[in-house]
Amino acid sequence: MTRVFTVQIYDRHTKTHSTIQAPEDRYILTTAEAQGKTLAFACRNGACTTCAVRVISGEVYQPEAMGLSPKLREMGYALLCVSYARSDLQVETQDEDEVYELQFGRYFGRGKVRRGVVLDED
Repeated sequence: MTRVFTVQIYDRHTKTHSTIQAPEDRYILTTAEAQGKTLAFACRNGACTTCAVRVISGEVYQPEAMGLSPKLREMGYALLCVSYARSDLQVETQDEDEVYELQFGRYFGRGKVRRGVVLDED
């Protein structure tokens, strides 16, 4: 029998809360869409960071999340397009550029993005 978990999603961009029921064998993003929720995504393959969230509580399983380093996963980041709920969850959407900077910023010059803040181009 498939277990079903409650996933609470806070979207920082729209400042809205959504709650879905996610079966353990379906991706959270796909499940949310099937339940009428609109969430950001781009690749659906776990390669980019458009659908990134920070897990506030609970556990996800994301073996295909190649777009997140092991360190970011340990810090509680997940990609909803390739994440399965393993418990009831509370997650918060993240800014794609913020997550990208956390992951790759050390490889490039100081970017225009800082945690939680986008700086002007000037």
